[in-house]
Amino acid sequence: MQSYDYAHRSGVEEISWEKFVELSRTLAEELADRRVEVIVGVARAGLLPATTVACALRCDLFPVRVTRREQDRVVHPRPVWKVDVSEEVRGRRAAVVDEMADTGETLALVAERVREQGAAEVIRAAMVAHSWAAPRPDVVALETDALVIFPWDREVLVEGRWGLHPELRSALSQQPEPPAA
Repeated sequence: MQSYDYAHRSGVEEISWEKFVELSRTLAEELADRRVEVIVGVARAGLLPATTVACALRCDLFPVRVTRREQDRVVHPRPVWKVDVSEEVRGRRAAVVDEMADTGETLALVAERVREQGAAEVIRAAMVAHSWAAPRPDVVALETDALVIFPWDREVLVEGRWGLHPELRSALSQQPEPPAA
């Protein structure tokens, strides 16, 4: 499965801000059980759960940026590095946190770099993961094969007006019609 291949999603899963908080708490509890010492958050959207979890666990947060996007448009077939992992992960138990594990490629790439920087242990964590993510994250708050709509993507400024994110509008149009009742 390719990242951003929206035609193969099964249904739609809308995540409200309340659900975001619930999922963040689930991640924090799981990572607390694993005695995580530092969070590596994947920018952009992965910083939202990463920051929430780091605050809940009262531990350091180090952001990285690995993306297929430029100016919110997918332009790279594979994730590319923009901001590297801090050397401060050395010798510490680190969790790499992202909002979504679609293919699993970004989490795996960042986790490998955190290992290279000398982390004592690396745990891959995603707020949401699809069943086809490979490698699968070590910690997942919600697994679904639906098209996921996060609260920060629901409405964005498009030519000065608030509206549904254009990528979501396109993705929703690719969803099969639900069967008639």
